[in-house]
Amino acid sequence: MTNNRFDYSPMQGKNVLITGGLGFIGSNIAQRCVELGANVTILDACIEPYGWNFANISEVEQSVEFIKGDVRDRSLLKELIANKDVVFHMAAQVGREISIESPELDVEVNCTGTINVLEACRRNANGVKVVFAGSRGQIGEPITLPVDESHPQNPTDVYGINKMAAEQYLFLYNKIYDFPVVSLRLNNVYGPRCQMHAGFYGILNWFMANAMTGKPITVYGEGSQTRDYVYITDVVDAFLRTALSENANGQIYFVGSGVETVFLDMVKEIVRAVGKGEIKHVPFPKLRDKIDIKRFVVSYQKINADVGWEPQYDLRTGIDETVRFYSERLGDYLAKREVE
Repeated sequence: MTNNRFDYSPMQGKNVLITGGLGFIGSNIAQRCVELGANVTILDACIEPYGWNFANISEVEQSVEFIKGDVRDRSLLKELIANKDVVFHMAAQVGREISIESPELDVEVNCTGTINVLEACRRNANGVKVVFAGSRGQIGEPITLPVDESHPQNPTDVYGINKMAAEQYLFLYNKIYDFPVVSLRLNNVYGPRCQMHAGFYGILNWFMANAMTGKPITVYGEGSQTRDYVYITDVVDAFLRTALSENANGQIYFVGSGVETVFLDMVKEIVRAVGKGEIKHVPFPKLRDKIDIKRFVVSYQKINADVGWEPQYDLRTGIDETVRFYSERLGDYLAKREVE
């Protein structure tokens, strides 16, 4: 499954900071960076109800440095970034409904937190590179499909607006202070190391947990909306390639499978892979109906042209791999977490 058309060896010996590094995507990046010989520092605030989990780094905990801290702490970031080569900026408020219910928190984490990272970087003489986790939520309801990087942004929620603003800050600092940056606008990411006890961590993973534990899989409406589901290993590869490639400097990329999947078909794939699961259709909650996107799929042509990235996992293979992981470790992702 591995695409070998890229040289990852320059990651060896690099000093890497991953904000939100105990979370789903950040921890998978950490695992891969350790494998490639990087010196990895993880920063995570361990705030509920977000995706941090010490189980996510159990395989590499002796090979990484963990700092419990918040991207809202500017002085801490200035200290941590001082000698770094790459910052994977993953720390975020990730719940769309939470962003509307607590917009101030969303601004503090997604906007102010990003500015704090960038302020620390501009004071770093080493030319640190920032690879930012953007979001499909920046687009809103697509005008044309597939969505590419030229598509206008018209977010339908506070989260999408703040991700859009954070990306703008990223490129403003790139222009003024001339350190390299990349933004990866992520689609619906799923796979191992995602928390499993709430839908805002990742709806596919949450549905899988419900199927595994005998709870109904609740589908809003007919489940006819479409999404672009992309497997975590492919997403990590996109982060590594763009971090290491000068071709990616100053660029925005969509990271997705390029396959438009009907929501209900995704659910049926979960039931197939788990071997059980009750699908229950319910009406859309009023708030969710107002912010929900009806159709979405992206083109990954630009990132493919610049760094050779393309997804290696189709939905069925990715779901099978995810079931295999949680069949052995589900307890780590449903249990109460303790801050160490």
